[in-house]
Amino acid sequence: MTSALINVPAKAKRGDIIEIKTLMSHIMETGYRHTATGEVVPRDIITSFACRYNGTEIFRADLFPAIAANPFITFFTTATASGKFEFEWIGDNGFSETASASISVE
Repeated sequence: MTSALINVPAKAKRGDIIEIKTLMSHIMETGYRHTATGEVVPRDIITSFACRYNGTEIFRADLFPAIAANPFITFFTTATASGKFEFEWIGDNGFSETASASISVE
């Protein structure tokens, strides 16, 4: 079971620097661990994260096995217009999750 938590300010003034926080619930299995019987636990990680603001990509990150479970990503952007932030996580084994949040800019 995966789920995303998103924190985007509901309102901002045009030109304000705003902080965006995301948390994705995911085990992030590295592929380096072994079971008690010696079998390799298959890799299962989120490999990329992207954020679009009104359709324009404003942030992207590539993730690797060293990233902790439940990756928390925070970044800043400038509030330019009212609209929508769209978030996308892509990972191993066909993993794909999306979320969105709106902002009102005065």
